[in-house]
Amino acid sequence: MNKLLSTVLALFVTSVTASTVLAQDIKGDAKAGAGKIASCIGCHGIKGYQASFPEIYRVPMISGQNAKYISSALAAYQKGERKHPTMRGIAASMTEQDMADVAAHYEADGRKDVGTLGKAPDGNPKVAALVQKGACASCHGESFSKPIDPAYPKIAGQHADYLFVALKSYKTEGKATWGRSNAVMGGIAKQFSNAELKELAKYMASLPGELQTVPQAKFR
Repeated sequence: MNKLLSTVLALFVTSVTASTVLAQDIKGDAKAGAGKIASCIGCHGIKGYQASFPEIYRVPMISGQNAKYISSALAAYQKGERKHPTMRGIAASMTEQDMADVAAHYEADGRKDVGTLGKAPDGNPKVAALVQKGACASCHGESFSKPIDPAYPKIAGQHADYLFVALKSYKTEGKATWGRSNAVMGGIAKQFSNAELKELAKYMASLPGELQTVPQAKFR
């Protein structure tokens, strides 16, 4: 199973690389992006802010996230591959340049020195087995904060409730307003029960990471 999953992941990396060649030609401007985040700060610029759909959870920390991943996520919302209504509405109004600029802003906005990053679990055999089963490090890196490709997200230190909801969304099919279409993540998430996904999310959230919420001046 692990060998098959590794092969699938390798093929997916190749396809992602090929599909993002054009996007790489668009260079994000962090300063320009700072002027384009009015629709972002109301949620992602407030520490502890909670969304209420499809359940209550803290919105993800995106300051310090990989710019390429943020751009890819916004494009997925725009295309309908990610179906959250609010994010789809925001992404629908953005050009590729807007996405690149906003992504560059948030990547630069959250840079910090976090010291030694987390490693694969040592003391919890149950969680270690889940991480190995999902081959999480194959894409997100051993520290889960240094993905093998910047198109993949940093997940170490991310809110556990958000990670849980995000993982469950890859299992969701046939819903007009909820779910995410991603062949690899869908295949991985469907291997686990929701209880196991919650354990994975809790572990990833416990690791030291580079993600944070940077409040805008008006919210400080």
